[in-house]
Amino acid sequence: MAAILTFLFVLVVSIVVVRIATIALSLTGLSHESAKFQARSAWTGTGFTTSESEKIVNHPVRRRIITMLMIVRGAGLISMITTLLIGFGGADEQQSFLRVAILVVGLVLLWGLSESRRVDLLLRRVIRRFLKRYTGLDTRDYASLFHIGGEYGVSELNVKEGDWLEGRTLADLQLSEEGALVLAIVEPDGAYRGAPTGSTRLEAEQQLLVYGRSEVLRRIDERKAGLEGEAEHQRARREQHEIERTEAEQAEDAEDGPPDDESPERP
Repeated sequence: MAAILTFLFVLVVSIVVVRIATIALSLTGLSHESAKFQARSAWTGTGFTTSESEKIVNHPVRRRIITMLMIVRGAGLISMITTLLIGFGGADEQQSFLRVAILVVGLVLLWGLSESRRVDLLLRRVIRRFLKRYTGLDTRDYASLFHIGGEYGVSELNVKEGDWLEGRTLADLQLSEEGALVLAIVEPDGAYRGAPTGSTRLEAEQQLLVYGRSEVLRRIDERKAGLEGEAEHQRARREQHEIERTEAEQAEDAEDGPPDDESPERP
């Protein structure tokens, strides 16, 4: 029985460790979903090869976080397996059934706690405060800084040969007229160019880091060159102008406040 409880305790520690790594990675500017995926990948030893993994390897702080996670995982996973085997060793049928039941109930409770939004928010506050106080991580929350949420986000757009983006300057593209802001350009050799100017000409195999509404960014990424692409660009500009006009009217209405109720006239 003690071995089963020990196994569940080790599992709780594992969940907390992965959660700490996730939050630590997010504090370096990685999105929460990407940070969670990379932390779980490192903990399980899956080792996915993705562009996000390259961002981990090329970033010194993220690399240290993942390295520590892999070291802890190397000892923790073996301990979990050993403890589980000991827990079922030398037990009769009735004892084995009881231990299996305790293990299943414990796993279900742990799964529920790990998926609980309330628990997640509590852990994030505690872990974030600890990391900010006792580590040298960059603790700026980029998701909050850019108001990433809802229909807004940051996407990576690949400049492909022969598409609408290739061979044109940012000033000519007028992406801001569609509500898309180019934050940076990543060259094919990995060189990073932050805050590009309007005179910057885009070439094939470059990657743009762009902020805006997700649907707008998707359409830009899929836009074809030629007259069809230009017509779509003009439609997107008109849609953005309409959105800006509506938002301005709503802001004015909010500043004016609700209209006063008119009292009915007495007969």
